[in-house]
Amino acid sequence: MRSGIEKYSMKKIVGIADMEVCNDWKTGLITYSLGSCIGVAIYDPVAQVGGLLHYMLPESQIDPQKAQKNPFMFADTGIPLLFKEAYRFGAAKNRIIVKVAGGSQILDDTGFFNIGKRNYMALRKILWKNNILIKAEDIGGQVSRTVRLDLATGKVWLKYSGEVEKEL
Repeated sequence: MRSGIEKYSMKKIVGIADMEVCNDWKTGLITYSLGSCIGVAIYDPVAQVGGLLHYMLPESQIDPQKAQKNPFMFADTGIPLLFKEAYRFGAAKNRIIVKVAGGSQILDDTGFFNIGKRNYMALRKILWKNNILIKAEDIGGQVSRTVRLDLATGKVWLKYSGEVEKEL
């Protein structure tokens, strides 16, 4: 059986601390290794624009120089840029569907740093302030995830390490 990603004429990999926005329905956006990081997938079904962000940390104030070099590393700088880029492609805020995954507690068994939880809380705060709701999410636990956005359908697919892909 073929995986869903093989059907695309173009697969764009969104790396760690990276973002991609696209309006080509023949393209699939995919990000791997979501541990404590968060993957934010957005899609406007009317404009057929989608985007995927893979951010690592909640707040850019911990390292303003890194944030200036790579704003996609942080929730507070990456999330606004994801939406702004989608708007530039014709997406409208009131039509955007948001799905998120990640925020695991990996390599922090004691919960001392709580990076995954802090990443998720930063996301919720930003979306709440902007009156944007999350349609589906798969957050927490102690697993690594892969997220794929199908731009032809707007469907978001989730895969745990070693398991079969399922729709989010």
